[in-house]
Amino acid sequence: MSHFRILPVIVLALAMALPGAGQAAITETRQAIVVMNHKGGNVLDMVKLRSRLERSGKRVEVRGYCRSACTMLITMRNACLGPHATIGFHAPRIPNTQIIPPYVDQIMGMFYRNGIRERWEREWKGSLKMHKITARDYIRLDPQSRICNN
Repeated sequence: MSHFRILPVIVLALAMALPGAGQAAITETRQAIVVMNHKGGNVLDMVKLRSRLERSGKRVEVRGYCRSACTMLITMRNACLGPHATIGFHAPRIPNTQIIPPYVDQIMGMFYRNGIRERWEREWKGSLKMHKITARDYIRLDPQSRICNN
């Protein structure tokens, strides 16, 4: 069976198997949407959330910690990182296992750029260990991203 024929089956299985995001605080004001202390979660759910946040037309502030699939939000054109944010990367995995599913790392990688993308491909996508960096380190690796004003 070709890889292209089994891809939809794998994606569907992952969508059903991986849990949704933890109880992160996502609050909305008239000017901004604040994503605070987000643990990540299901990659496909995060793709949908990212799309909704981008279409909102509001500034999206990623603050506190942003780990795993949450990191896919940082490169939105309307996103900024809180100056004290901590960003954490690790390989996607099936919950409660050490199994790294195929293709999910590629989906995540589509949302990274510059030095972040390079580190993802070279180091983080295959590691079950959480690799944490500061907001300022993130900006050094991806100068297209920005720090929030306050």
